[in-house]
Amino acid sequence: MTGWVARPGRWVVWAVVGFFFVNLAGVVLSVVVDSLGTQWFGTWLPDGFTTHWYADAWREFGLSDVLLTTAIVALVVIAVSVAVGVPAAYALARRSFPGKRLVMLLFVLPILIPPITYGIPLATVLYKFHLAGTITGVILANLVPSVPFVVLTMTPFIEQIDPKIEAAARMSGARTGSVFTRILGPLLLPGILAASILVLVRTVGMFELTFLTAGPDSTTLVVALYNSVFAAGIRANQSVDAMATIYTASMLVLLLVALRFVNPTQLVTRIREEP
Repeated sequence: MTGWVARPGRWVVWAVVGFFFVNLAGVVLSVVVDSLGTQWFGTWLPDGFTTHWYADAWREFGLSDVLLTTAIVALVVIAVSVAVGVPAAYALARRSFPGKRLVMLLFVLPILIPPITYGIPLATVLYKFHLAGTITGVILANLVPSVPFVVLTMTPFIEQIDPKIEAAARMSGARTGSVFTRILGPLLLPGILAASILVLVRTVGMFELTFLTAGPDSTTLVVALYNSVFAAGIRANQSVDAMATIYTASMLVLLLVALRFVNPTQLVTRIREEP
């Protein structure tokens, strides 16, 4: 108790944190309640509750096709990012070469800078080659930040593996393929799983790059939500809130799964200095 009295700054910090979470919960709950309400004007709660707005949103916004497109884009981005990012991370973690720091900087840039800054030139190039507006274009756009993200996520995992294990396997006659599949593969599996889940979360929530390159048949859930709010036409506010609730619930599930499998302390990239 004395510590709390002597340090009133703690109370200020907790008050600010509590105020933030109360406001966040209020915003989210108001959307959820409105998506279930029949009418809600000037009262604390709607006049009644119903679930038909979710069926209306599913039908009006074509969520079956949108969710299928989102799943296809996310799975392909994960597969390509892991296939490219893991070998690149291994090379950066195990090899020293001229310009290594520059290469690392190039990998960091798509993650640090806002996607819109390189999204517009990227979309221009994709439109020039008639790839924008297709699922292929959306996948290519999302690979730009996803591959570096896998590289930066996997590098610490690879650095934590003692190189002597690989050396012992090679001295025992194991070839390169066997070293990767039988030695490194099982050891890197937690890191690959963590990187895959994080890429999944980023891809599903990536708005800027997807919005700039998506077409009518290649719209993901986050872009469909934006279109439901700002596209031309008159829509029931409850239907839009129902779609927002579906998106929020899906992202919450993905984040909980990510936190279940990902240890945040392992996501700090550290390039060891060569002696």
